[in-house]
Amino acid sequence: MFFRILSMVTYMEKYQRIRDLREDKDKTQREVGEAINVPQRTYAYYESGERMIPPHVLIALAAYHGVSVDYLLGLTDKREPYPRGKQRT
Repeated sequence: MFFRILSMVTYMEKYQRIRDLREDKDKTQREVGEAINVPQRTYAYYESGERMIPPHVLIALAAYHGVSVDYLLGLTDKREPYPRGKQRT
């Protein structure tokens, strides 16, 4: 029971952050969805917590908003994305 409640709190925080970031930019769900290649209805499900956000969508949202995935997940309050390391060849 405790883990279920903790999980719900974590999701609510995460979804609130993506909503806040969208509203800070005065964008609609449709506009953000189009930018990250997700239908508006699916994006609305992510914001409302009705669906879990897949990793590839989290990465796209972080890139779109210029924040780290950790920020979206509520693991940090620091918005800046991490610097990219050297690419392996």
